Amino acid sequence: MSDSIYCYRKFKIQIIFFFLFSNTYAQTDWVNYLVKLDQGMMSISIDLDFNDYKPNYKNLLIVGTYFEDCLSNGFPKDEGIEKLYKFSDLTEPVIETLTKNKLVGVLTYQCIGFDVYYVKDTIGIRKNLNIVLDENFDSSKNYIIIKKDKNWDYYFRKIYPDNLTFEYFSDHQFLFEMVSKGDDLTGKRKVNHWLYFNSLKKRDKFMEKVKRLNFSIDSVNIKKERRFPYELQLSRNDFVDPKSISELTRILKVLINPSNGLYEGWGTELIVKN
Repeated sequence: MSDSIYCYRKFKIQIIFFFLFSNTYAQTDWVNYLVKLDQGMMSISIDLDFNDYKPNYKNLLIVGTYFEDCLSNGFPKDEGIEKLYKFSDLTEPVIETLTKNKLVGVLTYQCIGFDVYYVKDTIGIRKNLNIVLDENFDSSKNYIIIKKDKNWDYYFRKIYPDNLTFEYFSDHQFLFEMVSKGDDLTGKRKVNHWLYFNSLKKRDKFMEKVKRLNFSIDSVNIKKERRFPYELQLSRNDFVDPKSISELTRILKVLINPSNGLYEGWGTELIVKN
């Protein structure tokens, strides 16, 4: 099964909330991205606000549950999303009544969803969470992790993104669309790219560069209405996991920079395994 998804730099990309993120916690500084782990892709939604200021909460609390309704890549189907909404809506009030806290992240990985908190006090948290979870979920599939983390190492070293650029989160928005439809982002596939130049000579010179890197020239066009009218569409078989696509687009931006051209985006097919 395949389809096409395209990522265009000209689109205005707004910061979007992770689909598991309850409206109760809606914040303006939440961003979403993916990381590749041993068994597949993990999605991370994180509140970046705590990079500038973190409250004096020295305890890490991670609560999570397994959801059966998931795609082959470990991401939730609609029913799984509803279960995780319910999980967050039940656990958040328990934590709120016991101690001061901050929800800093939401993770999904291999059919498990996690809410990541930092809390001021841990007294009674495990006991009261277990009461609520045992009443509403299979106790063998729930997770409660509590540990000291006064320096917020988990936040900064485990879930904080390495890159905070617009382009990075723009790429990840489209990668997230792919995995949410069942793509596991493995294997090479044809990746298309769109580039624009303000002179024919610069475009031709750039074409010679990318041919030496085994890119195929798919089409050349002139779009007179554009400030950079000389369009170039090229492609190559490449990996599209987060690290690979970032490196791929970085190479093309470096190559086009001497030409003062525009790298406007990439697109690829959607591959869903049965």
